[in-house]
Amino acid sequence: MFYQKILKNLLDLVVSAVLLVMVLPLLAVLSILLAFSFKGNPFFIQKRAGKEDEIFKIIKFRTMNNNKDGNGDLLPDSKRLTTLGSLVRKTSLDEIPQLLNVMKGDMSFVGPRPLLVEYLPLYNTEQRRRHSVRPGITGWTAVNGRNGNDWVTKFKLDVYYVENISIVLDLKIVWMTIVKVFMSEGISSGTSVTMEKFTGME
Repeated sequence: MFYQKILKNLLDLVVSAVLLVMVLPLLAVLSILLAFSFKGNPFFIQKRAGKEDEIFKIIKFRTMNNNKDGNGDLLPDSKRLTTLGSLVRKTSLDEIPQLLNVMKGDMSFVGPRPLLVEYLPLYNTEQRRRHSVRPGITGWTAVNGRNGNDWVTKFKLDVYYVENISIVLDLKIVWMTIVKVFMSEGISSGTSVTMEKFTGME
């Protein structure tokens, strides 16, 4: 409990502050490149559900444009993902701005990934347990299939993490994340460049 209640929060604050300073040059370069690529804001900001269902705004680098079809609807993700965006996603560089979310206390380095607010009414009692901890930049689900998993598996892995939080598990997840980033595993699902929407039917 000491780790989960005190030490984990302290480590998140200190490490995110240090890393943010270290990656500022990279943040600046990527911001400029993506701003030119998208001819505008290089950041993707969206409301997500955090601990105890609290809503916050996640910040990531943009990887997709806003191109639409003849009816004014957004094109499929696969057609909106740009070449530069694909590279940024493949290397997980799009996640770097979330260091700001960690510093603010919205997120942790390790925890269940923050999902869309629209999913909140769809969870069953077991699935909702993932919201008893702060969401993370990476997590047990992310290093065990990421978007390659179906929703049932993702939620089971999230709940496993909630029930087994420890500094040992967190360090294991961080190490596995580094390996996964270099191997570029699990970034896409089997049928999409991102992940199919959760319908609440699982």
